[in-house]
Amino acid sequence: MGQPRLQTPPDAELVYAARSGLKEPMAELLRRHWDTAVLLAERVLGSPDLARDAVQEAAIAAMTDVERLRSPDRFGAWFCGIALNVSRKWLRQLRSERFGLLPEPPSEAADPAEAAEIADTAARVRRAIAALADGQQDAVRLFYLQGLSHREVADELGISVGAVKARLHQARVALAPKLAQFTTTPEILIQEREATAVTATDAAEWAEVTVTDIRRSQDEDHSKREHVMVLTERAGGRWLPIWIGPVEATALALTLESVETPRPFPYKLAAGLVEAAGSQITEVRITQLLSSVFYAIVVVQGPAGPREVDARPSDAVNLAVVTGVPIQVNAELFAASARDPDADARRVSFPSATADIAAETVRRLAEQHAKRLGTPPADSGTADE
Repeated sequence: MGQPRLQTPPDAELVYAARSGLKEPMAELLRRHWDTAVLLAERVLGSPDLARDAVQEAAIAAMTDVERLRSPDRFGAWFCGIALNVSRKWLRQLRSERFGLLPEPPSEAADPAEAAEIADTAARVRRAIAALADGQQDAVRLFYLQGLSHREVADELGISVGAVKARLHQARVALAPKLAQFTTTPEILIQEREATAVTATDAAEWAEVTVTDIRRSQDEDHSKREHVMVLTERAGGRWLPIWIGPVEATALALTLESVETPRPFPYKLAAGLVEAAGSQITEVRITQLLSSVFYAIVVVQGPAGPREVDARPSDAVNLAVVTGVPIQVNAELFAASARDPDADARRVSFPSATADIAAETVRRLAEQHAKRLGTPPADSGTADE
């Protein structure tokens, strides 16, 4: 699959304009990605008319929630994802509404030989799914066979959405060679190709990295500032920028600047709980890139042996920095992150903000402490000490 043609102006620029209240940029974004969203919705619903209606509902949701889009350059994938979720929801509703109301369809029973072949194929598919790891089995059955959304699967299994996506990807990798013989364009293979993913394998080359910086955009509205965690290879100098949230960036900055807080922040607390349970975090790994989302695992050595826990990279790296364990990156990710030079250029242009974030947090904590005590806040020099 070739690289998509660059749009002028790029999606990210239109998203920022749409967030300022302008209508035309949002209209242009929807026009660009409308046909793709309808095509995907039609695959789920089987009707072009229903697909267009579903995408119309998705467009309303996108216009309402555009402020929540964390990666403005990924508007197309985000909008299409909303359209797919709406389509799956409609499909479940249609099934429940039609059940018991439609007349029984005429028999389309296959001849004995064809029926035997269908039964054999179904049995092979069931065996292939049954051979997956337990967590992958559950995710596949809920997402592909029952039609739940990523969020619904996450709620059902009690895990994060990122963990659901990681399990589905791992399942597709395992199932693809086993199921390819049954159909020329299986949905699993189509989704695998469209994912443009970089994944961790047993033969992956790992590179140890360190957190060298946190960069932050200069938006005057603090709530709209974007944060990037920069990981740099210890032995080679390659670097990997990863978007993270403001809360995770703040925690990371405080640790990097060796700021002591009156009470432990969540990552120190989590590390302490792991240790209190008789276990130890031994390393974290940034494992894969799937549809512009990075995935990670935390390796925990416990009484029953090592366990790998799914995590967001920002959480995993925060734990690694707090505990002092190595941070490993799948070496293929260095090249994958460079495939979008425009996004990387914008991230690099962000000014270094590690010390600023830590200092601002210290001042804020000092002001809160002074307010609780009913005393005037200390001046900036005293608060930073």
